[in-house]
This record gives sequence, C-alpha cells and structure tokens, in this order.
Amino acid sequence: MKSIKDQVEDQVMAQVWDQVWAQVKDKVWCQVLDQVRAQVGAQVRDQVRDQVWYQVWDQDGKVD
Repeated sequence: MKSIKDQVEDQVMAQVWDQVWAQVKDKVWCQVLDQVRAQVGAQVRDQVRDQVWYQVWDQDGKVD
C-alpha cells in the first residue's frame, strides 16, 4: 500500500506531466505542420508554375 505522500506525489507528477506534454505536443505539432505545409506548398507551387509556364510556352510556340 502506498503512503499518502506517495499518492500525492503520483497525482502531482501526473498532472504536471499532462500539462507539460500538452504544451510540448502543441509546439512540436505546430512546427511539424508548418514545415510540412511549407515543403508541400513549395513543391505544389513549383509544379503549378512549371505546368503553367510550359502551357504558355507551348501556346507561344504554336502562335509563332
């Protein structure tokens, strides 16, 4: 059987850990999301730009 002191310490540690973990998780998650969004955004932007550029280039070539 645990002493009251041990039980209180367990509860306090659990609460503190939950709070710390929630904060860390939010920060890390936001950073990861930002990185993924930036990378994917850059790739998509490059692909779209290339496609549009090729289409415009092809049309210019056909017109000439």
